Amino acid sequence: MGLNFPIKKKPQEKRINKANLGMDLETMINESNEWYLVNDKAVIHKKPTPVQIVKVDYPMRSKAVITEAYYKTPSTTDYNGIYKGRYIDFEAKENHNKTAFPLKNIHPHQITHLENIIKHGGIGFLIVSWNLYNEYYLLPFDVCKEYWDNSYKDGRQSIPYEAFKKRAYLIKEGFIPRLKYLDVVDELYFK
Repeated sequence: MGLNFPIKKKPQEKRINKANLGMDLETMINESNEWYLVNDKAVIHKKPTPVQIVKVDYPMRSKAVITEAYYKTPSTTDYNGIYKGRYIDFEAKENHNKTAFPLKNIHPHQITHLENIIKHGGIGFLIVSWNLYNEYYLLPFDVCKEYWDNSYKDGRQSIPYEAFKKRAYLIKEGFIPRLKYLDVVDELYFK
């Protein structure tokens, strides 16, 4: 005689692309940049954030702990370097929204900085990850700037996902490098 315990049905599971589980955008860009450097393709690094250390506790001489620090100045963008003889500078942003990328994720000093880079002949853009779709886009700065400027006119405070599909460039993922963003840079700036 068997026991008749109720059997719980498992809820239908969502299919999740687990290729980059646990990997954030910065890690993927850093790995790509390391590959580009080792393979003599480009020299692009993450910029350090300028910090003023105010207080350090020394429980032991070998175990100093920073307990208070402040940003010295607002950081400009996340990455810069040289590619094919041109200065390159870009900001990396993760987006967890489904329909739009909020412009509040970009700071006015970053817009000014990228404007200056482009004005002086450099290459400037954003790399935006759409985490819900597991997609990565290179957003040309002129598209970003257009939405930024229009936000003051029309009140729209975001860039729609559809605008990325139409006006930004999907970055292919690979094993090595993880994000092949320089392929897109080649297509846009070195035709």
